[in-house]
Amino acid sequence: MKLIFKLCVFCAFAVNLLSSCSHKQQVDLIVRNAVVYRVDSTFSNAESFAIKDGKFIAVGSNEEIQNNYEAKETTDAKGKAVYPGFIDSHCHFYGYGKGLVEVNLVGTKSFEEVIQRVVDYSKTNKSEWIIGRGWDQNDWAIKEFPNRYKLDKLFPNNPVFLQRIDGHAALVNREALKRAEIMADAKVNGGVIQIDLITKEKGGEEDWLSSEINSEVKHMQYPFSMPSGILIDNAVDLVKNKIAKSTKSEIKNALLSAEKKCFAVGLTTVDDAGLEKNIIDVMDELQKSNELKMRIYAMLTDNKENLDYYLQHGTYKTDRLNVRSFKFYADGALGSRGACLLKPYTDEPAKQGFLLNTPEYFNENAKKVFEKGFQMNTHCIGDSAVRLISEIYLNTLVSHSTASLAPISYRWRIEHAQIVNDDDRKKFSGIIPSVQPTHATSDMYWAKDRVGEERIKCAYGYNDLLKTTGLIALGTDFPVENINPLYTFYAAVARKDLKGFPEGSFQPENALSRENTLKGMTIWGAYANFEEKEKGSIEPGKFADFIILDNDIMKCDIGKVPNTKVISTYVNGECVYHN
Repeated sequence: MKLIFKLCVFCAFAVNLLSSCSHKQQVDLIVRNAVVYRVDSTFSNAESFAIKDGKFIAVGSNEEIQNNYEAKETTDAKGKAVYPGFIDSHCHFYGYGKGLVEVNLVGTKSFEEVIQRVVDYSKTNKSEWIIGRGWDQNDWAIKEFPNRYKLDKLFPNNPVFLQRIDGHAALVNREALKRAEIMADAKVNGGVIQIDLITKEKGGEEDWLSSEINSEVKHMQYPFSMPSGILIDNAVDLVKNKIAKSTKSEIKNALLSAEKKCFAVGLTTVDDAGLEKNIIDVMDELQKSNELKMRIYAMLTDNKENLDYYLQHGTYKTDRLNVRSFKFYADGALGSRGACLLKPYTDEPAKQGFLLNTPEYFNENAKKVFEKGFQMNTHCIGDSAVRLISEIYLNTLVSHSTASLAPISYRWRIEHAQIVNDDDRKKFSGIIPSVQPTHATSDMYWAKDRVGEERIKCAYGYNDLLKTTGLIALGTDFPVENINPLYTFYAAVARKDLKGFPEGSFQPENALSRENTLKGMTIWGAYANFEEKEKGSIEPGKFADFIILDNDIMKCDIGKVPNTKVISTYVNGECVYHN
């Protein structure tokens, strides 16, 4: 009798156990024992979540998830912090990948170091052209633009094209100038061809300069003018357009190389600012074949080909690719004095910068892209450019807005917004500022020299902009800055460089809180892309894009953030990087 009773008890237990298991929902992955920053509407935390078919289906405590779900795979986070996948709201994803096989000039401390890197690269370069990027004369002891003459001597037959760190200026040699048919008297709208005045004394100073004068311009009388090799803004394209277009294979390799680097630093979505249709087509093809897993918000370059095609065919959207915005360029960069200012540069009063196109051009195209349902995103560095574009935005949007649909609903963006006059900041109530915090900590050494004591107070004002707009999208602008979004987080919060300078931080009143910085790198970035319902937070129904870090950047000493490492990166619930 006792045996029968024990068997009955065991059977009942087994039935209950099986019944309990049968009620658990089958999922693909459970992550448990984590500090989950959901970045939801209440900025709440959790311990665990379940994923099925590439999406979060439940988020809660370890017990809640364990009692209700059973997974093919379980990841124990071991108490580490988990965040939504980072979104870089302004970068050059394809350009970065392409640059990985070109001359890397980032961090050079002199023009001599630039020359040496180019020479070293040339020994293995198989292309006719020598292409590189990353030099910045503001980092050199002599903070002046270089000239082409050493490159002329070293590479008399190979065209050389070396872009400045910001991409808004380039140094080219004589052969490149020759192929682009650039003469001393050439003019270009929205750009500058820098000229050297050659005197008899200067002509005799350098043997390679003397050789050029003797062989090609010996009939000219001193003094005379020659292109120095420096091209600024639209003038850069005169040479750039002579470089052969990348093949499909080269585009593919660049994209996959960039993706690998991005996943390693926790990026799961990139806003690629300025793309051609042929690049987007390769992105789409690779994503559909599941070779390229990165999510991409593609900003179309505002050239005639893109405008003609996309304004006729409309926006394009998949789970991984979103083509619904145009990238316009109002002005150049502060470092090369191409940023368009309301008043002259403090350190060069003869210059005020310039627009890269006419106000009529921006106004007409604002109406066109609005009518076709595209977002307008415009590069604006100087306060004059910001004023012009913000007025065009509001005039376009307000005239079409209704009581139920305010201008902010269209989510038009000003990219960079580096110098914003106090009188113009209130206009951002209908505009999204898309900014890059590491620009502030890269430029802080020399920016005040450019714009003076008063205007610098209106520069890199991220917290001031946030107070006006209620949200701010954060990015890096890589390869202009480092690819690592944790440097973005550190620069936004600490307002210091990686060496901890300055001691009291740069304009600390415009530092962002950790919570707002994380939002700017996740949910606000998604909102700026019209994608907040599908990504940017860890919530049921959204894509399972998340990262696990070895430090909790919301709580650790801020100085530890730049050295924080990504343990794992997931896209659609798939581990795409593990350290």
